[in-house]
Parts: sequence; structure tokens; C-alpha cells
Amino acid sequence: NQILILGDPNRIQQLFDNLMQNSFRYTDAGGQVKIDMHQNNGHVVLEWYDSAPGVSDKDIGMLFDRLYRVEASRNRAKGGSGLGLAICQNIVHAHEGSIVATHSPLGGLKLTILFPRRMIEPN
Repeated sequence: NQILILGDPNRIQQLFDNLMQNSFRYTDAGGQVKIDMHQNNGHVVLEWYDSAPGVSDKDIGMLFDRLYRVEASRNRAKGGSGLGLAICQNIVHAHEGSIVATHSPLGGLKLTILFPRRMIEPN
């Protein structure tokens, strides 16, 4: 079975690019990124995990705020502008989806993205 979402391919590519950049920027050398995609209750579920360093409970609730940057170990000299996850959230919302950040079992960040699942009608 195909898993499909209805969306702008350029914006979906931008979403994946931003997620990958975020993980590469804020994951220790030798770390891991794990991506899982499945269907559940009419949604396409994308789970994005990265390894340490993690984000504090205080910071995790503000990761999608524009210009917010974590002041701990995930904010390095090579850190970004604080726009990446805010842009991700805008892209997901524009596609009628949702995105939530939690702690990853790998020690870093877990992002759970839900998109409405679309079915292909046979011709």
C-alpha cells in the first residue's frame, strides 16, 4: 500500500530539509537520526528521532516559537537562526497536519508529525 499525503512537493521537501538540518546541527558527532513512517487512524504519522543532546522540559515547549533558541547544549556556535522548526510547523499546518516535540528515546528530540491520509481512487 502506498502512503500518500496531499501537498506541495517543494514545501514537503523544505520540511524534510529543515528537519535534517536541525538534527545534523544539534546532534553530537557519531549520533543517530531515526525516521519512522506509518498509517494510523486516517493519518500518516512521521516520527523523527535524534540522539543527544536533549532539550529541557522548559525548552521543548517553545521550540516552534519563531527566533527561539535553546541556550543549553543544543545551541552551539554553529547553531541556526531559531527559524527552522517554526518553518516546519508552518509547513505542517499548511498541509492540515500537526507537529509535536517530545524527548527521544535516543537521548535527543522526537518530532511527531501527523498528516491527513489521502486514498487514491482506482480509475
